[in-house]
Amino acid sequence: MPSPRIIKERVAGAMMLTFTVLAFLLVVAIGVGLVVKSMPILQEKSLGDLLLGAKWKPMRGDFGFLPFILGTLWVTFTAILWTFPVSLFTAIFLTEHSPRFTRKIVFPVLDILAGLPSVVYGVWGVLVVVPWISDWLAPNFVEYSTGYTVLAASVVLGVMILPLMISLFVEMFSTVPQELRDASLSLGATRWQTTKSVIIRKSAPGIVASVILAISRAMGETIAVLMVCGNIVQLPDSLLDGCYPLPALIANNYGEMLSVPLYESALMMAALILFVVVFVFNIVSRVILRRIENRMA
Repeated sequence: MPSPRIIKERVAGAMMLTFTVLAFLLVVAIGVGLVVKSMPILQEKSLGDLLLGAKWKPMRGDFGFLPFILGTLWVTFTAILWTFPVSLFTAIFLTEHSPRFTRKIVFPVLDILAGLPSVVYGVWGVLVVVPWISDWLAPNFVEYSTGYTVLAASVVLGVMILPLMISLFVEMFSTVPQELRDASLSLGATRWQTTKSVIIRKSAPGIVASVILAISRAMGETIAVLMVCGNIVQLPDSLLDGCYPLPALIANNYGEMLSVPLYESALMMAALILFVVVFVFNIVSRVILRRIENRMA
């Protein structure tokens, strides 16, 4: 007869295994559900035509998702491109150089920004970012712009994910033992050399994981991006073009025009594409992260 302690340990292990399997099955169920809902349009159209087609005219039966895919990628990676260095150097300053009272002020502000509803960021984008692009920035490059552009969406999205990335980077840098900093400084390294060669190098896997989480979060953002991206079905050529990301397509159109044949299935196909893109990106990123960890080990 096993002792009560062993029984408790086995029960706890079984519960954790059960919850892990349930979480995995939930992801599988979401994927299967999207595939089933997307089957009507997949039976009518080839996958190549759907993914590479640039025409979106549901009344004529044209469902090309390429403008929406490119819109999603443009907005997401432009936002990450400018938020990564800003959040990285901000986190370095907060953990390595700032006085304690500064951290006491900044950290609560970051928590507040992270908790704001996305519609608040969208309203800020409409009132501030869009007019700034339309009246001040765009006239230097193009004849006319409404301001509802890839750039506006990436600025608003970047501001949304900035608190998340800063908080994650701060946590990564805070886990580096103080002894490593002291050892580097005692050998004659400057504070920047210590930060570059010790702090950032030691935190590299965590930095990569944080960027992965931020990109996954950014790809699925809907309301704030929808309000400032322009919602124009076109292939963006520059940051000053309007775009139409996949989440905005689903949010704008689901529940409307469902009497059009294949329209609901097309929107489910858009959700499936977004699901697959995020899933594949996470898998590839995890492989890259594992290689970085093995190389550092």
